[in-house]
Amino acid sequence: MPSRRILLHVCCGPCAIVPAERLLDAGWEVTALFYNPNIHPLTEYLKRREGVREVADRLGFRVIYKDDEYDPQLYFRTVAQREANRCFHCYSLRLERAHAIAKRGRFDAFTSTLLYSKHQKHETIAGLGRDIAGGGDPVFHYEDYRTGWQQGIETSKEWGIYRQQYCGCLYSEFERFRNDLRNVSSS
Repeated sequence: MPSRRILLHVCCGPCAIVPAERLLDAGWEVTALFYNPNIHPLTEYLKRREGVREVADRLGFRVIYKDDEYDPQLYFRTVAQREANRCFHCYSLRLERAHAIAKRGRFDAFTSTLLYSKHQKHETIAGLGRDIAGGGDPVFHYEDYRTGWQQGIETSKEWGIYRQQYCGCLYSEFERFRNDLRNVSSS
């Protein structure tokens, strides 16, 4: 029986560890997709891209890098005037692209490492994935990878994989570091 093929959208190396290990252990043939026009700035994108490469090399899966589609302007156009619900639109942008690539590549399923993070809107991601798949092929593979949160952190530290301090977009960077600005302003 041929192995089942899954396209795993990945946002960074640390978040890829647990989902990739679980999928590989379950017998999936994993191909990762690094498509993240939301990541800002480009230097951050490159660090995360390298982290994905390192994890893929260690675990033995292939990665499709959509560097030719790295377009922060697309992300900003997608979320403009929708900042209060920007995560939904960001998830949608990336999951729709993953689905299109999985469909064209005749994968059996697609999923995302976004389901690993305790900081993401888990139910929104799962619902979007199911809606985008629409019950057809490829299917959206749902799994709650958050149960491996601590394991992923420990493994990424052990392997020396770059660990980011914010989700990836300009807005999340600002939210993560705005207290630093307040502290400088008050001194």
